[in-house]
Amino acid sequence: MSNIYIGYHFTIEPKELGSEILIAQLGEKAFESFTETEKGISAFVQKDLWDEMILDDIHILQSDEFTIDYTFEEIEQVNWNEEWEKNFEAIDVDGNCHVRAPFHPKTDAEFDILIEPKMSFGTGHHETTHMMIQHLLEMDVTGMKTLDMGCGTAILAILAEMKGAKPIDAIDIDNWCYLNSIENAERNNCKHITVYEGEASLLTDKKYDLIIANINRNILLNDMQSYVDSLNPGGTLLLSGFYNEDIPFIDSSCKEKGLTYVKKLERNNWVSLKYVN
Repeated sequence: MSNIYIGYHFTIEPKELGSEILIAQLGEKAFESFTETEKGISAFVQKDLWDEMILDDIHILQSDEFTIDYTFEEIEQVNWNEEWEKNFEAIDVDGNCHVRAPFHPKTDAEFDILIEPKMSFGTGHHETTHMMIQHLLEMDVTGMKTLDMGCGTAILAILAEMKGAKPIDAIDIDNWCYLNSIENAERNNCKHITVYEGEASLLTDKKYDLIIANINRNILLNDMQSYVDSLNPGGTLLLSGFYNEDIPFIDSSCKEKGLTYVKKLERNNWVSLKYVN
């Protein structure tokens, strides 16, 4: 195989949801690595597997809901470690949890999570992941049967196990996330996490004490009944992936299904809500 790559650099608005969808669609092509940028993502494909029509059936590029522009270039001898190092910064959550890549130094944080940053989303930098980590740090999850729905890189599932939760199911619809979650669970010596590729239909007849769902407003609202049906009496539901303006819709859905509101966290207009059954 050639060491020459074609690199595409996308600017995306709105960035977070658009980037997730674009990565999922590009992942079905020959693109093999993605890095997050300030305004979007960069995606890389080996030149041997590339042709000028590679983006023709990427549906999000024709969507009226997103504004996406891109440039592309030929790159020789891509050093992936260097690419990842340039685009991945370690994150510290309240001094108690440190999410880092292998090339970052270890700190004295009680919970040290090691992530191989092959993908940029769910790596703890995003406000929603940060808030979900905060929720988990505040909770005693010892012995809780836990679900990490839309697990991304499985950071939240890994932290839950480090804090004593077990067993843990981690589910993501994206194949890249599924594979990366398996790798990261192994990398952090997790013994109680099972990763599944799929969506809420997998929850039939499942029951959990704790459900973590960091996705987006529309999917949360669509799947809320499945979450509630899978939550044990007295169980906790942690939600994020939406804005302050979305709270009335999320809150109404939760309360009409019998959940009780507990707490809100907020970072840069992103919010995370906690409910109990």
